[in-house]
Amino acid sequence: MDADVMAAMGISGFGKQPRKRQLDAARFDGAKREEEQPPRGVANAPPSGLSGSALEDVGPPESRSVVPAPRPEEPPAEESVYDPDEEYGISGQADPPEFPITHELILKDHTKVVSALALDPSGARILSGSHDYDCKLWDFGGMDQRCKPFKSWEPAESYHIHNLRYAPDGQSFLVISGTTQAKLYDRDGEEKATFIKGDPYIRDMKNTAGHVSELTSCAWHPKDAQTFITSSADSTIRIWNVENKRKQKTVIVVKSKERGARTKVTSCGYSPDGRYIAGACLDGTLHLWKTNSNFVRPDITTQDAHVKGTETGSLTFSVDGNTILTRGGDHTVKLWDIRSFKRPVATRSGVTTLYPSTNAIFSPDNKYVVTGAGGSETGGHGALLFMNRQNLEEVKQLDVGATPVVVQWHPKINQIVVGLTSGALCVLYSPQTSLNGAKLLLNKGPAKLPTIEDMSDAVAAPAIIIPGVTRDGEFTSGLPNKRKRDKDRQDPRKSRRPELPVQGPGRGGRVGASATQHVVQNLVRDTTRDEDVRGVIFFPIFASAFCGKLGYAGVMVHQTNRPSDRGGFKGDVVRSSSKGGQKGTRGRVAWR
Repeated sequence: MDADVMAAMGISGFGKQPRKRQLDAARFDGAKREEEQPPRGVANAPPSGLSGSALEDVGPPESRSVVPAPRPEEPPAEESVYDPDEEYGISGQADPPEFPITHELILKDHTKVVSALALDPSGARILSGSHDYDCKLWDFGGMDQRCKPFKSWEPAESYHIHNLRYAPDGQSFLVISGTTQAKLYDRDGEEKATFIKGDPYIRDMKNTAGHVSELTSCAWHPKDAQTFITSSADSTIRIWNVENKRKQKTVIVVKSKERGARTKVTSCGYSPDGRYIAGACLDGTLHLWKTNSNFVRPDITTQDAHVKGTETGSLTFSVDGNTILTRGGDHTVKLWDIRSFKRPVATRSGVTTLYPSTNAIFSPDNKYVVTGAGGSETGGHGALLFMNRQNLEEVKQLDVGATPVVVQWHPKINQIVVGLTSGALCVLYSPQTSLNGAKLLLNKGPAKLPTIEDMSDAVAAPAIIIPGVTRDGEFTSGLPNKRKRDKDRQDPRKSRRPELPVQGPGRGGRVGASATQHVVQNLVRDTTRDEDVRGVIFFPIFASAFCGKLGYAGVMVHQTNRPSDRGGFKGDVVRSSSKGGQKGTRGRVAWR
């Protein structure tokens, strides 16, 4: 029906109109980051931290680092009503920011450095692991203004958490700690499986059912939620099936040129199409295996990818699967092309690495590389680096209050989560370009302040006492309280009186009785000694003679076999008719 016709008929619409939420247009201002100063040693650099050719490649500087324009006057009241066509009523920025870093949300619950991070595919939950041995689950939709996790637990007691990964379907995740066993959990953090560990006394790693040394990393198959890989210090990468926790599917033994032909595999990963498995080792090598091969030897290898003896913290494939990004313990970030794998495409040095689990990632649009760098001076703060993917030139440097260790950039919600050395999680977002995530907390509005009425109801609620009615609203029997109480005390169930102790040994068959008493009581007794033999023999003779003297036409003697009061035997004599009926006089005889 046309809208004009409906308006003429006085019809505004069909069904119940949705209630519009009154949202404050300035609710994100409290979470806006402060204006940054140019980094040290770059006094002449532009405010955004761009330099040289980076300005030409990237374009206009990020609006957050420039002094913001004065806010316009407060809009009318009707403009503060939530309108889905507008982007949360935020104005004052003509162009959206280049990076979602204008606002931040701090999640603080860990006590030590955050060493592992994972976000579920929908972007609704964060999974964090730390050197305080804890894993924590954070839910943006369920958090309040306190910003606390809804679940916290120790997966492996006193072992650091090395890696966390969500399955492609988001229904489970893997926890990799310093132990030899990987653990699988469901979405809510309930343990589903603990995979087996191998026999450390077997020399050939192909003959062990699981890892024999500490785990370092893991990765899920991008297209199969039932398959994942794990790497370990036992010089192997093992392919597992979720349904079989007793043994791995395949073992990839990494051979080294070092003495002993073994090396620690520090990180591993799948290519986006699942065709390749990559592994970085402690001896500085970088290997690639095709998933359809027999894994006897790697298909592509480079020997000196990073400095020997340093741990490569992360290994990430690009979206197209042709580029690999590695973050080395030798303070470098390198880009590799698998089509020309002998030397890196680009190298960025001087990126301080404080923890082996420090990682580097691609941006969702595959234009930038993001990683954390430690402070160059003792006691100095680290920074989050944004680099151009083509040449790894620095585009932006962001101070987050502590040294970043792990970073994740979720493509759906367009938010960056950073794990810091202080034990906090920093969620960076932009109200203009980000969706849900940290914005859900501010969309809920501030918590309602408690009033005097609320406190009086919760702490000192007045009790209304009605005679004859219980607290549950049930009517009593009408007896006075004292009489009812005395009556209830006599009832062992209502008074809950415990069983009284045994008085004397062996009384009542309870505690104190002999050990064989209950056995003796249950034995079948021989009752023949209790019968009167004289009654059994002489009662029929005596009863017949007695009845004949009385002149009964027919006699039926019923023997009851019960002793008389004075001793002897009792019996019943019934006079019957000639037809055998039981009509007539009943008499009783007793043998004494």
